[in-house]
Amino acid sequence: MREYKIILFDLDGTLSDPKMGITKSVQYALEKMNIVEPNIDKLECFIGPPLQVSFAEYYNFDEKNTQKAIELYRERFKEKGMYENELYKDIPQLLMSLKEQQYTLVVATSKPTVFSVQILKYFNIEQYFDLIVGSNLDGTRTSKTEIIQYILDRYNEHRLDDFIMIGDRKHDIIGANNTGIDSIGVTYGYGSYEELSSSNPSYIVNSVIELKNILIANIATKQHFE
Repeated sequence: MREYKIILFDLDGTLSDPKMGITKSVQYALEKMNIVEPNIDKLECFIGPPLQVSFAEYYNFDEKNTQKAIELYRERFKEKGMYENELYKDIPQLLMSLKEQQYTLVVATSKPTVFSVQILKYFNIEQYFDLIVGSNLDGTRTSKTEIIQYILDRYNEHRLDDFIMIGDRKHDIIGANNTGIDSIGVTYGYGSYEELSSSNPSYIVNSVIELKNILIANIATKQHFE
């Protein structure tokens, strides 16, 4: 078991459950574009990946319509959506424990940085993080690989072995693999065990308590993929 020093957390589906805010904002954008989707459960696929990817993949939008949909999405998300969100149980206690153990904590999310900072402040957990890195509003730096690499470059005095990425979707694990760092897939978010395991994470856990066991107690309670 490696002794990590810098822990990267995804935001949506890892630190908090953003389902209502994201799906209702997607629903709002689609309605403005004359697409009616009454069942927000069908829009859970938008939680995690960059919006540019999801609108194109699930609704076959071209670049122009994708950009329009994102602008409409943000209309509602800025006003209401970012606050229709709740922390997962035991997350504040986990973050507090990690800081007490002198870990450096970083948020690594595809959500725009400006919204991510506001959400962390809303939950009163921003003080636990040394750095918050998301995408840019102009649509750049949206892939998890780019985001993680940006963080690695900021902490370039550290070895890759010092880092670990935690997330609930395959994009988090793929980004970690692409940049050469370890990863933990969490199944309590929006990615299935099958999705996560097929991406080859270092560990998979089912709860925040199991996550704490790996990071603090060094107890690998779930399958370790080598």
